[in-house]
Amino acid sequence: MRVFHIAAGKVVETDALPDTPALAPTTQGFIWIACTRPEFEARQADLQAALQGLTGTQLVDLHVLDLLNQQLPSHYDYTSQYDVLVFRRLAARSADAEPLGLKNKRQSGPPVLRRIDTSPVAFAVFDEVLLTVHPTDCNVRDAYALRLLNASSAESRAAGVKLPTSPADLMLRVVNLMVDGYLELRRDLTRQMDHWQSELLKPSARFNNWSSVLDARLTLHHLDEICEDQRSALQDWVDSIETWPEGTTPALQRERELLKVRSRDVLEHIERVVHHVRRMEQSAETAVQMHFSVQSNRTNDIMRTLTALTAIFLPLNLITGFFGMNFEFMPIIHTITGFWWTLACMIFLIVVAVLVLWRKRYLARKY
Repeated sequence: MRVFHIAAGKVVETDALPDTPALAPTTQGFIWIACTRPEFEARQADLQAALQGLTGTQLVDLHVLDLLNQQLPSHYDYTSQYDVLVFRRLAARSADAEPLGLKNKRQSGPPVLRRIDTSPVAFAVFDEVLLTVHPTDCNVRDAYALRLLNASSAESRAAGVKLPTSPADLMLRVVNLMVDGYLELRRDLTRQMDHWQSELLKPSARFNNWSSVLDARLTLHHLDEICEDQRSALQDWVDSIETWPEGTTPALQRERELLKVRSRDVLEHIERVVHHVRRMEQSAETAVQMHFSVQSNRTNDIMRTLTALTAIFLPLNLITGFFGMNFEFMPIIHTITGFWWTLACMIFLIVVAVLVLWRKRYLARKY
């Protein structure tokens, strides 16, 4: 568990849970309590006591169950004292993450799809406290904690780096970091899908790994559903900001406007993720359809060649069948030059048939 006190341009990290209202006033900043899901389950009573001391309220039992649920989709809920946002991340798989998509033990498909972790991250946003519940060994929490500590240094303040001004602002920055983590995977995902398309479009190769293709399509469809839930949850959050009371001072009004701008920016990033996932899903579907189209064209070429060969040798079969009849008296059958005349006629028919088929481009390999 990591606890951060953010106030007056400084960030102080402690290991102990603050449980006194001395840190509660907005003028003295706010508290960020970041814990893993097992830690939240084990120290639930201590966390509830700390929230009671800092905010004067505790988490509702149903929200506690939401924070502990590892299968909960992205969604937004609220009370009169706090807001709850569950956001399923799209990042590199951790050791305890469950497979994406199907629940079978053996996963196939592009390796980069198998490495995407969709474990939920829960946020409980109070006026002066932000409680986040992460999966075990969450890289997002550690990465943003490091960024937060670096931003409080004198060099960062001189460079214009600003710290979060409220728990809601901090939550949006963490969510934005999770979304940007997926955007960084787009190049690998695109490269994987391009590889699959090149394998499917090889006309001379036999593609038999259809189970992997099906798993990849189902995984992309599942990823699309997760992105839709993310967008719906954040859109509900954006709509809830409109219902907040107006600030009494220009600073509070500006803070609320900046919060709206950051929320719309995160929503726009999610829109880009949704667009990219759907484009990959369409690319996989198009690659499969083009594969069958290429195989159909290859089959048509084979049938065209066989038909052309049949058309060439069909007159020869007619001649051999004619002279193979069991009649005693037949023309040129008892002459010395009969064989050579028949052979010459057969060669002439072959040449004529080949020229006709070539002129009609039945023997061409490409149109």
